[in-house]
Amino acid sequence: MIKVFKFGGASVRDADAVKNVVKVMNLYGADKIAVVVSAMGKTTNALEQLVHAWYYETGESNHILSGIKSYHMDIVRTLFPSSDHAVYSGLEEIFSELTEKTGTIASDNYDYEYDQIVSLGEVISSKIVSAYLADSGVANTWIDARSIIRTDNTYRDARVNWETTEEYVRHSMDFNTTAVFLTQGFIGATSENISTTLGREGSDYSAAILAWCLDAERVAIWKDVPGVLNADPKYFDNTVKLDQLSYYDAIELAYYGASVIHPKTIKPLQNKRIPLWVKSFLKPEERGTIVHHDRAELVVPSFIFKMNQALITLSTRDFSFIVEKNLGDIFYQIDRFRLRINVMQNTALSFSISVDMDERKVPGLIKALEEEYAVRYNTGLELVTIRHYDQETIDRVSSNKEILLEEKSRHTCQMVMRDLSVLCD
Repeated sequence: MIKVFKFGGASVRDADAVKNVVKVMNLYGADKIAVVVSAMGKTTNALEQLVHAWYYETGESNHILSGIKSYHMDIVRTLFPSSDHAVYSGLEEIFSELTEKTGTIASDNYDYEYDQIVSLGEVISSKIVSAYLADSGVANTWIDARSIIRTDNTYRDARVNWETTEEYVRHSMDFNTTAVFLTQGFIGATSENISTTLGREGSDYSAAILAWCLDAERVAIWKDVPGVLNADPKYFDNTVKLDQLSYYDAIELAYYGASVIHPKTIKPLQNKRIPLWVKSFLKPEERGTIVHHDRAELVVPSFIFKMNQALITLSTRDFSFIVEKNLGDIFYQIDRFRLRINVMQNTALSFSISVDMDERKVPGLIKALEEEYAVRYNTGLELVTIRHYDQETIDRVSSNKEILLEEKSRHTCQMVMRDLSVLCD
């Protein structure tokens, strides 16, 4: 049976981390494995900064690109002491491509340009990891994900053509001849071979796509945490590891913003009942968390924190109700600016939404909505979602916070809040 392993940015962030990938792979030496690799460390963030600097001509693009290249070459020099190693020439070609690209004038399609540049982070990372695995005795075949993951041209959030992708994946990954194939997460290509990306943090989704295409036995996501925790330790003390999750709870947590699993990951796995394991690359022998078809309820509340939220409230200018036609117009504008609603609430006279604050999109949305509605908005807010909440947990996370919007269902409570301690400062 085939396994799919996904190694995220933290698991390949430096030379020692790459060496640790070899240790993990050696634990599964006799298995057939499709390996999906993310960009190293915070490379995607750096490439996003590069796109912004180049597109808006801030004058910083050369400096940012130089930093990205230096970061990777430091890792390469540690892993491959001989400057004659083939990996050096391969990476030089990619960085030359980036240099040439950022030396041209950008088109008027920001999302298209974003995908052409940011997609290369995974290509660079996978070239390095593949070469080091091979040098360490883990024979593998490198595959460009852009040749097997076929998508439409919705740049930055491309939709997968499942039928064609399955055909390409099965043809390219022949496990009768090779035990390990290594490719990139997050990226694909259109039928015209134009690079696309699958959405931020989309490498998990890439692993699920491959698993679906290959009818894999399981998917393992290797993280720097022991499994799925009930809260992000950056924001919450005394976190608890969840030993298991149902597909249902996992997709709910991911949808609300839990960073451990990409929201699109669960559907293809659930459709073929492929279990997902979230395991620690630091302690690979430990069990981690399994996500599967068992509908066992979560036994502890789980918390998802989304920072930098914008809360936008609309009302009609003539005191008329917000009705279905209004909502249709509002959702059209939200979709036009390609924003995702994190929570919404409507009353007779108003409609409120919380979205991730995007300086490129939110001001445009507000301006468009102001043509028909009275608009009020707040920024710099946080959204807390609690699955399987009780009043004690609500009180715990809302201490010293002003709740601007609250929504509750049977199992989920969402609160958009302002931090009062920041106001006092």
